[in-house]
Amino acid sequence: MTSRAKKVKVVKSAASAKKKSKLSFFPEALEELKKAYWPTWQEALRLSFLVVIVCGVMGVILGALDYGFTKLLGGLLLSG
Repeated sequence: MTSRAKKVKVVKSAASAKKKSKLSFFPEALEELKKAYWPTWQEALRLSFLVVIVCGVMGVILGALDYGFTKLLGGLLLSG
């Protein structure tokens, strides 16, 4: 069987699938939200602080690199 024949079968089976109502999205979404893992207040607070700390550290590192490259390129371009 060729790959084209396989594609035709997939399209036919998808087209023959039962159509859902557009409003059935909402109950299905609520069901999925019930299945999700929701962190406790302490976990959410701890992880939020971790994100803030990591962002601060990365900001300092990138700021230092930016400052260093600015001084380096400024020195090379202005002195040359």
